[in-house]
Amino acid sequence: MTRVLVVWCPDWPVTAVGVDAATAGAVVVQGRVAACSAAARAQGVRRGQRLRDAQRRCPDLVVREREPDAEGRLFEEVVEAVAELTPRVEVVRPGLCAIPARGPARFYGGEEALRVLVQDTVVEAGHDCGSGIADGLFAAELAARAGDGGVVVPDGGAAAFLAPYPLSVLDRPELADLLRRLGIRTLGDFAALPSGHVAGRFGPDGALAHRLARGEEPRPLAPVRGAADLSVRGDFDPPAEQAERVVFAAKRLAGELHEGLAAGGLACVRLEVAVGFADGHVLRRLWRHVGLSALAVAERVRWQLSAWQGAKAEDIWGGVTWVELAPDQIVPDEGRQESLWGRTAVTDRITRAADRIQALLGHRGITRPLLVGGRAPDERVVRVPIGDLPPSNLPEGPWPGHITGPAPAIVPRSPSATELLDASGEPVVVSARCEVSAPPSTLILHGHPTAVTAWTGPWPADERWWDPNNARRRARFQITTEDSAAYLLAVERGQWHIEAVYD
Repeated sequence: MTRVLVVWCPDWPVTAVGVDAATAGAVVVQGRVAACSAAARAQGVRRGQRLRDAQRRCPDLVVREREPDAEGRLFEEVVEAVAELTPRVEVVRPGLCAIPARGPARFYGGEEALRVLVQDTVVEAGHDCGSGIADGLFAAELAARAGDGGVVVPDGGAAAFLAPYPLSVLDRPELADLLRRLGIRTLGDFAALPSGHVAGRFGPDGALAHRLARGEEPRPLAPVRGAADLSVRGDFDPPAEQAERVVFAAKRLAGELHEGLAAGGLACVRLEVAVGFADGHVLRRLWRHVGLSALAVAERVRWQLSAWQGAKAEDIWGGVTWVELAPDQIVPDEGRQESLWGRTAVTDRITRAADRIQALLGHRGITRPLLVGGRAPDERVVRVPIGDLPPSNLPEGPWPGHITGPAPAIVPRSPSATELLDASGEPVVVSARCEVSAPPSTLILHGHPTAVTAWTGPWPADERWWDPNNARRRARFQITTEDSAAYLLAVERGQWHIEAVYD
């Protein structure tokens, strides 16, 4: 087992948006709490709560949307502080990094001395943290969270240290729920089960969790010897002075790296990113790579450059001359399901074509529509650049007052003004109680009257009623006309307009 030191910065998503531990604050993703400060936890706020429940427990809660880019950029300060003590720092995720402990411990006078030194160094850099040492990354992370600032788990004592912990620390809710129903409550209970039975009953992921519970490596060691050099490199002539150019090149290189690994039946579990500057300086970082896409690799390069530019631009920033991605740890690929008859997936070919077009038109030159929550048809579709992850602040339901299916075929960029009249020629009016003054009889569109053959509604929507400057009250109708056309109409402040057209 490898002795690992982990540096853990508590509540890092909250810290990254500027909320300190003494302030009751939380970051949210899709209306749920993703992380909260110590002050918020003291008042009953918990991760995974709906925002309204959290605000009910803590009325003064400071709420921010989660900012993954800010988390990555700010964490570079922590990584840089640790790298001053030992160069090979692996970033597991923003808020958590690790270093091999045996060599530095001998140099700095023992594991406890190393743990305290790393913790003091990070605190002096301006960030609260815990540091812990144990056998393997999983136990070391829990050691960093234990006690008052972390502990050192004796060599060979990971299993005993992990035994009292609840199953929730495995971060596998479904597996934990199933094990609890079987009477297994702690990691020690889970570790006592025979390995063969666990693999047969819970599958590969359950077997991996079982190895973690026993204080073992998450997968059996299977080093690849004599592998060819799979690193990829891109050069810039003249040097790139814009980070976007470097990030875009890193995304392309990551795609080439993944293709090379796949061709050899290999997988990368740790990746080294090296960036060379015009003055000869080289910036290197190790990143945990399990499951990282080409886009995720590019994002990490962006964090690397952004933090360095902000901190030491006047010292070395003279442009980037090259960037290199090198697999630091390679293992045999466990395989994946391919499409039938040996064909590659069509989506892979589409992705490669989209990347080429994007290289010509720019990052936002080609987008894909994404269906989200909303009441009006124009609110239910957002456009995301190809290769980007969906935004973290997408609206979620339920949506009282939304229009039921089928979805309209045409949604104009701006609603078209129209008139809806009753049988006597008077405008149809919807009262504050959502009562219709009279059945619709005639639709006047572009000055041409058309008889209404059928209608349904209204669907009222009273939006942002708590904000006088942005409050909106609308009612929607679906109608069909004698020329076999169908429309979605909306009335707001006495004015009718067409929101969408049905095919």
